[in-house]
Amino acid sequence: MRTKFSGFLTLLLVLIAHLSFAQEKAISGKITDSDGLPLPGVNIVVKGTTNGTQSDFDGNYTIRASVGQVLLFTYVGQKDVERVIGASDVINVQMEDDAQALEEVVVTAQGIQREKKALGYAVSTVGSEDLEQKSQGDVARVLNGQASGVQINATNGVSGSATNIIIRGYTSISGSNQPLFIVDGVPFSSDTNAQGNFVDGNNGSSRFLDIDPNNIESINVLKGLAAANLYGTAGRNGVILITTKGGASGGAPTKSEITFSQSIFFNEIASLPDYQDEFGGGFDQAFGFFFSNFGPSFNSTNPADFGTNFVGFDTDGVPLITHPTQTNSNVAAGFPEFAGVGYRYQPYDNVEEFFRTGLITSTSINARGSSADGKISYNANYGYLDNEGFTPGNTLRRNTIGIGGKAELSNKFTINGTLNYARTDFVSPPIAASVGNGAFGAGSSVFGHVFFTPRSIDLTGLPFQNPLDGSTAYYRAGNDIQNPRWTVANAFGNQFTNRVFGNLQASYKITDNLNVFWRTGIDFFVERNENAQNRGGAEGNVNGFYQTFDNSNTIWDHTLQLNGAYLLTEDLDISFNAGVTSRRTVFSQQGVTSTQQVVFGVLRHFNFENQTPVQFDSFQNIVGAYGQAEFGYKGFAYLTLAGRNDWVSNFAQDNRSIFYPSASASFVPTAVWDGLTSQNGLNFLKVRAGYGTSAGFAGGFPVFNGLNLDPRDFQSGGTNVPSNSASNVLGNPNLEPERVDEIEVGIESRFLNNRISLDVSLFDKTTTDLITSRPLDPSTGFTSTQTNIGEVQVQGVEIDLAAQIIRNDNGFNWSLNANFTADESTVNDIGQDAENIQIAGFGGGLGNYAVEGRPFGVQLGTRIQRDANNNFVVNSTGSYIEEQGLFEIGDPNADWRLNVNNTLSYKGFSFNMSWAYRHGGDIYSNTVSTLIGRGLVEDTVDRLSTFVLPGVKQDGTPNDIQINNSDFFFGNVAFGPEELQVYDGSVLRLREVSLAYSVPRKLLEKTPFGSLTLTVSGQNLWFKSFGVPDSTNFDTDALGLGVGNGLGFEFLNGPSARQYGMSLKATF
Repeated sequence: MRTKFSGFLTLLLVLIAHLSFAQEKAISGKITDSDGLPLPGVNIVVKGTTNGTQSDFDGNYTIRASVGQVLLFTYVGQKDVERVIGASDVINVQMEDDAQALEEVVVTAQGIQREKKALGYAVSTVGSEDLEQKSQGDVARVLNGQASGVQINATNGVSGSATNIIIRGYTSISGSNQPLFIVDGVPFSSDTNAQGNFVDGNNGSSRFLDIDPNNIESINVLKGLAAANLYGTAGRNGVILITTKGGASGGAPTKSEITFSQSIFFNEIASLPDYQDEFGGGFDQAFGFFFSNFGPSFNSTNPADFGTNFVGFDTDGVPLITHPTQTNSNVAAGFPEFAGVGYRYQPYDNVEEFFRTGLITSTSINARGSSADGKISYNANYGYLDNEGFTPGNTLRRNTIGIGGKAELSNKFTINGTLNYARTDFVSPPIAASVGNGAFGAGSSVFGHVFFTPRSIDLTGLPFQNPLDGSTAYYRAGNDIQNPRWTVANAFGNQFTNRVFGNLQASYKITDNLNVFWRTGIDFFVERNENAQNRGGAEGNVNGFYQTFDNSNTIWDHTLQLNGAYLLTEDLDISFNAGVTSRRTVFSQQGVTSTQQVVFGVLRHFNFENQTPVQFDSFQNIVGAYGQAEFGYKGFAYLTLAGRNDWVSNFAQDNRSIFYPSASASFVPTAVWDGLTSQNGLNFLKVRAGYGTSAGFAGGFPVFNGLNLDPRDFQSGGTNVPSNSASNVLGNPNLEPERVDEIEVGIESRFLNNRISLDVSLFDKTTTDLITSRPLDPSTGFTSTQTNIGEVQVQGVEIDLAAQIIRNDNGFNWSLNANFTADESTVNDIGQDAENIQIAGFGGGLGNYAVEGRPFGVQLGTRIQRDANNNFVVNSTGSYIEEQGLFEIGDPNADWRLNVNNTLSYKGFSFNMSWAYRHGGDIYSNTVSTLIGRGLVEDTVDRLSTFVLPGVKQDGTPNDIQINNSDFFFGNVAFGPEELQVYDGSVLRLREVSLAYSVPRKLLEKTPFGSLTLTVSGQNLWFKSFGVPDSTNFDTDALGLGVGNGLGFEFLNGPSARQYGMSLKATF
């Protein structure tokens, strides 16, 4: 019996086991997207267990599960799918796009895609629809106002001129504060290689001008150090991640699609001053061929007002004066036909007629497609830009070609890559810094000479070039001011750039959860610079000069990265990335500068007497190793830990290696407590925090002593003897990198059925061990060295708001997007042996400075002398006394900035209006002071009265000394203490207006078009600067010190531009 029972029990156990195993079986299937294309990398999990897998490159999967269990299919950008296991062993799934989820997926550092809810830091995303068909060919200017925390300023309105970009404030005194550009995963040089400094030239483009905005799929802005940590030292100022259409070639339609767009815009000066037409050239109501405009009334009938220049009156009663070509004997010899000819003393529209309306045309063609199974895709793009500036002699032409593709191979390899070519040709007349009586240094200034032309001089009607020798001809007796029309005809700066950039990437799927990729990228350009001016000018290089030099820059970048993702438990998952990078940057400058032109008009080096070589080389290698791990818990809590170590070649061995840790976390309480959410209340809430670090390394070779070789310094027996001399800069082998750390917290929320979204960020960023130049006693054999001192701290708040005020799927819609930024950079410490450190400006004089306890870059200069009670002090003639020395005369940093964009749409129509406002921030403006100080604009019409300046005399009694108009405007405003030329920079701007119409698809069904959109738009159509005299119409967003760390200064560097026109976009 016992034996029979044992046998029966064994049989029963076997049967139970057999039945159990029979319930678990292998389930297989194929997963596709909404277009029927395979979806690789879809997560498949048996719900309620840790049993999971991923689909392969063909979308196929296999998993073991039991009847009655539920399979959960999840994929970024797709709606979750659940399937109950039944009798069938095959479960195929077609997933649907989740529009909201797609918006929540962003590209982060090193090209890693992550869900936005998992990020512990702020990221701003701008799509192609906000970048295409714009009048500006500069991607930075197109990006302006579209992301909080990002400050973008154009140097002026010259087509092709440079653009300054600052993310989350200034953190370095001597180093670059410009962000890192990454294009399709590869570092991209955005340097501005100006053709001269801000004094002598200030011409030059920022090299991101080589990117066609029409070829961009998306831009992601990584603002903080936690976001940019994996880029190491290169990402310390934030990162602008650009994905081109070639780089996003995956996901293309199986049917080839061609997109064509054509834009035509008019390009004008944004606003001219309101010139007064009551008084002409002269001083104290007496005529003279002067810079100033304080001469007699145009209605004068008194010959004595014109002195010896009076010729008579014409038949209309208009005074006739000596012809301007006859004021100088040399000029008069070239124009004998004007001898004894009277010149009408009347107002002329001389400035308005000097400028022109330029034409901007832009053409873009894009083709994309993929194989039937979606495994092979391609994208090709061509763009052409022809931009004629509003200034004569200014043009910008650019050709771009880009291709990209992706191939999923059968052996678990995926290959993708891009290749781009850009040819950019930028030409501009010289626009050197200028005050109200000419340009600085060796430069020439078109704008400087145009804007203070007296109203009684017909700039465009008078001859500008002496036919005898080709020299400039103008109205002054000394012929000592260069005619701007002569400058346009005889001087120019040209940057001609050929550039190639791209990448090749190969990835291999090791397992369903693990893959590795290798990427190599190159960015190479040669920038041909040509600067010239014929002899015969009135200032600067009056005997002519010719300069040619090439800037070549190469970046080789290599990355090897391992990526993985695993379920640790049913509730806890991990994804990780680990990699190594190598980046080599080589810059070389080679050329010649020639002076003393022999034959007028021949701009070749052999036609100049003196030649000086231009030569400079630098290189840097950076090797980095990085890692990142993200832990996710139940889809509502995330923790990311990351770090990177850089080894930088141009520092001493003990200081060239540095490690940057970072950590960030996010928590989604609305995913935990259902009671927090309601359809008409709160829909989503995320709280995040992040900490990141980085470092800044000086360029060049700061730790070594330099040696200069001059083969012609000495001669012996008529033979040149090469000689060496030590550099004046002492190398500092103990120099350390600047160290930066940042704490960031924020919230992201959505309300009212996702109609309103609000994103708020607070950050605190500190830089220590600032690298600055320290003067040395010349007796040491050196004049300066670089050293580490001080601390700069930036604190700020960023707010992004989006609201669908009216939402109607088939009717009228109104949406609003706004971003607000307020940040403050403070200099906490500059060391114990200095009162201030100059950041930009004139050596030891007017400029931006670091002053302990004050905002970064405060403006220092001369001021009005004060008495013990802080009253202004005047001299015996009633004018202000200038107190010599350096005093704080302004703070150029804006208090806050606001951008608001409204979009109204109905059926196929869409109307958009974008406004921008900057509050505060002082600007030292030579344009304003010149227009006022020279008596040119309507604010100076009241000039027959006397003025009494507020203040006290030197004996302390109240000032009661009357001064005339020229003493007030000219002697004090234009050429008085420098603080009188500082104005509040607050400005309101209508950044863009557009009206677009998209033809309904039904009307296109029998045409070759897939879509057709016509848009009329205008950019920078109106602005109002509140802190300057109304009649100057001055744009306070000017950036007179060029790209760099200088801000809040303007030296007649040029007005801004406005554009208006139309564009057509069609797909086939």
